[in-house]
Amino acid sequence: MAASSSLTVLGISFYLSFFAAHALQLPFHPHDFLPLLPRQVSWPILNYLNSAVDLLPTFVGATSSPNGTVEWKGACFYKNKAWMEFHNKTGNEFGGGTLHIEVSEAHSWTCMDIYVFVTPYRVTWDYYFLSREHTLEFKEWEGKAEYEYVKNRGISIFLMQAGMLGTLQALWDVFPLFTNTGWGENSNIAFLEKRMGATFEQRPQPWVTNISADDIHTGDLLAISKIRGRWGGFETLEKWVSGAYAGHTAVCLRDSEGKLWVGESGNENEQGEDIIAVLPWDEWWEFELTKDDSNPHIALLPLHPDVRAKFNETAAWEYALSMNGKPYGYHNMIFSWIDTIDGNYPPPLDAHLVASVMTVWNQIQPAYAANMWNEALNKRLGTEGLDLPDILIETEKRGSSFGELLTIPEQDDWLYTDGKSTSCIAFILEMYKEAGLFDPIASSVQVTEFTIKDAYTLRFFENNSSRLPKWCNDGDDVKLPYCQIRGKYRMELPGYNTMDPYPHMNERCPSLPPKYYRPQNC
Repeated sequence: MAASSSLTVLGISFYLSFFAAHALQLPFHPHDFLPLLPRQVSWPILNYLNSAVDLLPTFVGATSSPNGTVEWKGACFYKNKAWMEFHNKTGNEFGGGTLHIEVSEAHSWTCMDIYVFVTPYRVTWDYYFLSREHTLEFKEWEGKAEYEYVKNRGISIFLMQAGMLGTLQALWDVFPLFTNTGWGENSNIAFLEKRMGATFEQRPQPWVTNISADDIHTGDLLAISKIRGRWGGFETLEKWVSGAYAGHTAVCLRDSEGKLWVGESGNENEQGEDIIAVLPWDEWWEFELTKDDSNPHIALLPLHPDVRAKFNETAAWEYALSMNGKPYGYHNMIFSWIDTIDGNYPPPLDAHLVASVMTVWNQIQPAYAANMWNEALNKRLGTEGLDLPDILIETEKRGSSFGELLTIPEQDDWLYTDGKSTSCIAFILEMYKEAGLFDPIASSVQVTEFTIKDAYTLRFFENNSSRLPKWCNDGDDVKLPYCQIRGKYRMELPGYNTMDPYPHMNERCPSLPPKYYRPQNC
């Protein structure tokens, strides 16, 4: 029965692909009528043709005047152009404008195109299903700043590339990524398999290792991959854009009395806030075994004996305790991923879309936006207190671009309003830095620029499997070079333990799926 269904889906998909090439000859497009087919036929085809990524709009251009006409091919209408007309119908100081959009050459009678229009001060949208000239009115600009921005840079136009049906299907696909269900787990796995080429091979039971904590040492890294629930969905997207095969990390610490602790940036306190915490190992491990409903997969990455020998435990503890209780590093979370103008954005992501998403959040939750990126963007400009629209305007005044602004490396010594800001992996690598692991080049390495992948590829970890604890990968016929201690699926960490530190490491590295190729010494 399963084979028959697969052949049915494959056959109909071939039929749709064939006729899509001849859509202009038809009064309708087959894709437009998929919802009318029986669910057991239509939904597998929709899943084959669309995915959660189709929810992202594609930047097609920006227009500022009749002389700045932009042209593009849409999802429904194959010939489109837009231009801006400034006017002063309201009689205010800076007036308003009319955006003209001419659409033609639809591939069917039943399709439509959906667009999002963005300036630093507003986001709006519209849809078109008639071949003619359409207009979008901006009665008046917010003030001189928006007027000057639109005049010089234009209104950014984004196309929902998947169309109405594809967008709705993408919403259906992205929703389960964040649900704490088996459906959500399977959706996250399917996304990572399709977008990253990840594999999820099932391990033999038991899926939890009988650990002897005596074999765990200060500095040993815990790589964690969550595949369901709120954090599972977030980590899936983080993995996709960064190339990391883990989405969270923690670090082990042993005190002078021999007690084992775990340092973690991103531990949720009783108030529901994500903070940096230093917890007893037993408490942390018990939570992961009994209370973490994200189905975490966890691997212990022991340090190499030579690295451990030069690890300054006193300095590491001093750093950990100085950060204990501070907020998670939201300020610089996204900047470790973005190093280049166009080499870190999986299509259809780009700097225009990032700016637009920030604009949306700035309007919906200004305090959240300020915490997530405004202060970090001000650091890059050398300014203070500018909100997002002012940041975009200031960047334009300097003859730069928002894409260039995002690539400016984070500096480890930057102080934010709530202190130093470190994500889960930056907290650990900053501890490694304090403990001397990046000497003698520590001053030329900014660990806040490292992703989780950048961290586990460092040549800091054990490379002799005979020195791994006896319980490491116990019962698994595949012997990993690290110790997976929890999880149904075998964890993979491509590039593990292969790179020596070097000055300005990871400040200019591309990261495009599915290969995530990086040039030497980027």
